[in-house]
Amino acid sequence: MTVSAETSFSHITDWVFDLDNTLYPRTCNLFAQIDSLITDYVADVTGLARDEARVLQKAYYRDNGTTLNGLMAFHGVDPDHYLSVVHAIDYSPVEADPALVEAIRRLPGRKLIFTNADTGHAESVLHRLGAIDLFDGIFDIRATGYTPKPEKPAYDRFLQHFGVAPDRAVMFDDLEKNLKTPHELGMRTVQVIAGDDFVHSQVDEWELVRGEDQAHIHHITEDLGDFLRRL
Repeated sequence: MTVSAETSFSHITDWVFDLDNTLYPRTCNLFAQIDSLITDYVADVTGLARDEARVLQKAYYRDNGTTLNGLMAFHGVDPDHYLSVVHAIDYSPVEADPALVEAIRRLPGRKLIFTNADTGHAESVLHRLGAIDLFDGIFDIRATGYTPKPEKPAYDRFLQHFGVAPDRAVMFDDLEKNLKTPHELGMRTVQVIAGDDFVHSQVDEWELVRGEDQAHIHHITEDLGDFLRRL
């Protein structure tokens, strides 16, 4: 998109950020730990071999917004137990990012997190980033009633909870599909992507789809901190 930053963001009063692979770079592979634990969880619940469990896990993730949503719908999984298990990870790969923190701090208006993870996981990430006191609110998967992005009811609950006017808000997310509903609601959208050379055996191609030349993606960046500083 060739829209000036002034035109795109001068009206923004609410800055909404996804968490995983958005506030920290996908390349640190923190989410890869979660992904592996999710595969184990699916295998335990279904009795499938690990390779088969992984295929089912990714199908649920792709088609139901989160693997958890699919497991709840088709296997009656307790979400609290699931969340406690898959977030039992080592957070040390997330490094402090004072430049990003300062860039977000300087934004005019509220800064909010909207994540398909839970608040405990979000806070652990924010502690590592040096951003635990930076955001005005965290809206997690429990707050949505376990309805994940990209489902519209999740966004509706988020907007109502914080009193966000969509036409004065911007959404940052790594997944192209999670930005379709914000665009339809009238929000500006920014996709935060990994570099062109990023590959990982645990990441499917659809997770890395870039929204170039797609109407619901207004901006794309490989460096969130730099993008915000340039505003």
